[in-house]
Amino acid sequence: MLLAIDCGNTNTVFAIWDGNRFIATWRTATQWQRTADQYYVWLSTLMKLQGIDVKISDMIVSSTVPRVVWNLRVLADRYFNTRPIVVGKPECALPVEVRVDAGTAVGPDRLVNTVAGYDMCGGDLIIVDFGTATTFDVSAEDGAYIGGVIAPGVNLSLEALHNAAAALPHVDISQPQQVIGTNTVACMQSGVFWGYIGLVREICARIKAERGREMRVISTGGLAPLFQQAEALFDEYHDDLTMHGLTVIHKYNKELAEQ
Repeated sequence: MLLAIDCGNTNTVFAIWDGNRFIATWRTATQWQRTADQYYVWLSTLMKLQGIDVKISDMIVSSTVPRVVWNLRVLADRYFNTRPIVVGKPECALPVEVRVDAGTAVGPDRLVNTVAGYDMCGGDLIIVDFGTATTFDVSAEDGAYIGGVIAPGVNLSLEALHNAAAALPHVDISQPQQVIGTNTVACMQSGVFWGYIGLVREICARIKAERGREMRVISTGGLAPLFQQAEALFDEYHDDLTMHGLTVIHKYNKELAEQ
């Protein structure tokens, strides 16, 4: 069984892949101080509660928080007797090329999303990921990662408003009933919601114009459906895009090792 781990700036997702589907998925807050022993106690307890009795033989990790990787490596070695594949490390091969400026470090999550997008939808894609940051990743016709855009995340923008302006409260993102707010909360929600609708539409339009070709827009991340219900921004939505990409990369590296 494969244990796939996607460690983001805010949350970390653990999922067990049986070769055909994910049989379990769990989410926890990302904390670089968490030890391998703590990870194992947490994970084994959840597996037991759900009646999952399987042997983890392989592990793959994508992490935007470098300090977390060490303890995940220890987890793999100490409790599963395996060496994890870590996306972004030289020993991890990708089934697509990365065509960016020399010396540029591309976030592992962005590479994984690109691999997943190409596997599921083909090339010429714009992948919009609503995470801690809102990222736009662009893939060429052959699936190669050719760059993208990074914007502040939706919740990050709301937190910045709340923290920087003493009179502004903390609010949750939702679609306002009208653009013109008649109270502070409605004004903030309208600014962020419609602001991000405009941001996504404009950036995607400019990417398409710059590329001079038709491109499909794929979204992922929990807030994507919220924005899609207001405007037809995306051609497809995949909530498990990153996890799917991890399974594709793992399979690719296993096949290379067997050659």
